[in-house]
Amino acid sequence: MIDTPYVEVAVTLPVYHAFTYSLPDHLHSQARIGARVLVPFGRRRVTGFILKGKDSDGGYKTKHILDVLDAVPLFPESMVEWFQWISAYYIHPLGEVIKAALPSGLDRHDVSHVSLGPGVGQLETSDLPPGQQQIITHLKNRESMTLKQLSKALDNPSIHSLIKKMERQGLLEVTTLMESDKVRVKLSKFLELKSYPDSGVRLSKKRRQILDRIQERPGISLDQLRKEIPTAPRLITPLAKDGYVRVIEKQVFRDPLGDPVDPDSPPELTEEQAAAVDRVIGQMDQGFKPYLLYGVTGSGKTEVYLRLTAHVLAQGKKAIVLVPEISLISQTERRFRARFQNRVAVIHSGLTKAELLDQWYKMLYNKADVVVGARSCIFAPMDPLGIVIVDEEHDTSYKQESGLRYNARDMAVVRAKLEQVPAVLGSATPSVQSYHNAALERFERLTLGSRVNRYPLPGIQSVDLRNYKDQPPNQKLITPELSDAIRTCLNKGEQALIFLNRRGFASFPVCGACGQSVDCRQCQITMTYHKGAGELRCHLCGLVQPFSKVCPACGEAKVKTLGFGTEKIENLLKQKFPDARLARIDQDTTARRGQMVKLLKSIKNRTVDIIVGTQMLAKGHDFPSITLVGIVCADLALSLPDFRASERTFQVLAQVAGRAGRGAAPGKVIMQTYNPEHFSMEAARQQDYDRFFQEEIPFRKALGYPPFSRVVLIKISSTGDHKAEQVAAVLGDLLTAQIGSDGEAASPIRMLGPAKAPISKIASRYRWQIILTGQSVTGLNRLVVSVVGGGKLNMPKDVKLAVDVDPYSLM
Repeated sequence: MIDTPYVEVAVTLPVYHAFTYSLPDHLHSQARIGARVLVPFGRRRVTGFILKGKDSDGGYKTKHILDVLDAVPLFPESMVEWFQWISAYYIHPLGEVIKAALPSGLDRHDVSHVSLGPGVGQLETSDLPPGQQQIITHLKNRESMTLKQLSKALDNPSIHSLIKKMERQGLLEVTTLMESDKVRVKLSKFLELKSYPDSGVRLSKKRRQILDRIQERPGISLDQLRKEIPTAPRLITPLAKDGYVRVIEKQVFRDPLGDPVDPDSPPELTEEQAAAVDRVIGQMDQGFKPYLLYGVTGSGKTEVYLRLTAHVLAQGKKAIVLVPEISLISQTERRFRARFQNRVAVIHSGLTKAELLDQWYKMLYNKADVVVGARSCIFAPMDPLGIVIVDEEHDTSYKQESGLRYNARDMAVVRAKLEQVPAVLGSATPSVQSYHNAALERFERLTLGSRVNRYPLPGIQSVDLRNYKDQPPNQKLITPELSDAIRTCLNKGEQALIFLNRRGFASFPVCGACGQSVDCRQCQITMTYHKGAGELRCHLCGLVQPFSKVCPACGEAKVKTLGFGTEKIENLLKQKFPDARLARIDQDTTARRGQMVKLLKSIKNRTVDIIVGTQMLAKGHDFPSITLVGIVCADLALSLPDFRASERTFQVLAQVAGRAGRGAAPGKVIMQTYNPEHFSMEAARQQDYDRFFQEEIPFRKALGYPPFSRVVLIKISSTGDHKAEQVAAVLGDLLTAQIGSDGEAASPIRMLGPAKAPISKIASRYRWQIILTGQSVTGLNRLVVSVVGGGKLNMPKDVKLAVDVDPYSLM
């Protein structure tokens, strides 16, 4: 309950500050911090979130809250300061930050509907200007359209002013309706016996049978009763009307977790694991402390997480556990459910909107003490929070690349700091940023240097592909060394993982007559050939078209499919090892719900011999029967124009190598490369992170790259290249002028661009960008807000501008 006369509300609109509203007397008992409210905003009604109570209106004329929409707050008060930090740090509207944090199904807003007015029948539409004729033609034979639908269909920049004019003329009617998202909580009916009829009361045998069941099992659900007595739903209504049965509606949670899991027994910890657990627990009373748990692959980091979580739960607090990939969540949540049973919730994009909503309420109603999930899991409303754990903290999947462009790992550390709890970041290949923080003692480093079962790390053999430059292409993909190793592995009855971080069959369809590549018509990128589907696909915008040998440029039927991907590797292995059972795991084979879990089970149950996979399989998975890992082309990431290319190369190679030899049989890795002398290759071959770090960090320091600077990327896009270029040029001039006027305060800031983005067109939008670097993200953000948010930039309707703080990709 809020007992102040005013409240501060963040509205779900692109505005960067909160607003003060007065709280009517009849809503005081319902108002809570974290609850949604319906508020007037201009001429609209929109959803907002209560952030705090206020004693005064601050000298502003306030409007009244219209309604409180939640009986239970959607997030705890402890998260408000964190949301405000996110808004300021990532330069994103506060209400939209909170909306992005919550599951779908909770928004309510006014929607304008347009229909023909009575004046249309009184004139000849041919006498109207073309724009008005177009609107009327489009609305004929339709009861109404939303203003958004009509704007999209006609693509007329003046449509809003035209509609207002036609409304005044009586040609159109515009009505405003309150609409909600379509996702709802699931309600079920439960039955209790109010009174049992005397023997003299005449009831059918079926009705007495229903009453007997309810008497035996008070609170039975109507769904369960229907399974036993199919006619129950029809008969319950008269029984309730006669006063024999009470029907109670309750919210129930849809179960996204699948199979039940048997409880496990905690294993004995190794000395290193015990030392790590004791160190964190021993300092929990101090509140916030960030830890980097640096452990080689197979060293038992997950068991450390489980022990720390158990300690937190014993204190009556809760835990958030982040994992980077949906493919890893199934494995991790099963281990947590084995330890903590039904007190575990799960959050990731593979759930339906309804399941996500249920998981959210499960946490709000204290039905879960642990939540396991991908990056959006960091928003989980766990209160009181006891620990935040980020597994595989180096993974780029923690970065959201659209909308609110946040890094879940960094937000986890800040949330832990604000709520005064420990943050544990775990990895076998830490990010340079986190390892640097540990070197500077901003993070405390905990080390697990050996595998749990004392099995050695696999031996890694480099194969120099330059020695095969004159060999047929297929021999370069599966070299004799790799082929022999696979054969040996199969003869022993063991499993092999063949890794290539590129999907599809051929990555470069090109015309043999004119030399023109077959490009996506919506993007500046070559299409990828998928042989099984007989299609060309764009891996950026998703465009699909049937494959044809006819060149779209010259018309000759001479299109060849060059390059390679996981589908081609699978094909080659089937030819070389026809008796082996193969499975391919990439985005194409796991797109269907439940398919990833099915494929992982087939590996665990050893119903496949050779697994071909992308980076989806490169981290976290534990398959004891995989003794061989073959890396088809270790150099792919090195060719990218990105200062993190060496870091990403080392990480993916070390991680995928760590899938081998996790059981009793020793592991072996064959790493095919054109650059065996590159320091990232050498460090990966020796599985020596310190060597990699010591080689990489001087390079970063000399060039002023993170972690020795901070970066803000401003992206400008439009359907017209000239428009995007113009806005980028104006923005560049404004930023340059602002940097100059700030003098010494802004002198450390450097600006690169405006320039075309390396991939200059995606989904029919032309892309330009500006890169800002400096020592302080606060100074960079202040600069961007002063220009972008200060009303200095006049943005045409078609041009979109996005700000990415701490970007992972500069492409």
